[in-house]
Amino acid sequence: MAKPKNDDASEEAKKIVDDAKNFIEKAIADIGKTSATKQLILGTASGWITGFMSMKIGKIAAVGLGGGVILLHIASQKGYIDINWDKINKKVDKITDKIEKETTGKSPDWFEKVFLFVKDNSYYSAGFAGGFFFGIASS
Repeated sequence: MAKPKNDDASEEAKKIVDDAKNFIEKAIADIGKTSATKQLILGTASGWITGFMSMKIGKIAAVGLGGGVILLHIASQKGYIDINWDKINKKVDKITDKIEKETTGKSPDWFEKVFLFVKDNSYYSAGFAGGFFFGIASS
């Protein structure tokens, strides 16, 4: 079987991304046109799913990251590796400052979009918030 050309694969990937983006935009636009009850149900369900998945993914990431740091520390104490913690802490501080600068520079634009969506779809947003916290509590 012949392999598809790289251009064909990238075109197909772009088409899939565009289709998904159009579907999401259509779904979000249609939410505001539905009844308050339907918006509340959809918001609660999607919020619960988001909260539940956030907690599961967050726990996995925390265990992986924390376990890695613990293993590095144990290996350092046993003498298997030598870690320059001062250098690592300086790099982490620089990266943290850079991320903070980037996020504060771009957050008003993102925040405006979220605020407008919440304002236009208040029932959905209320249901989403309630479902999100319920999803976090149930995980």
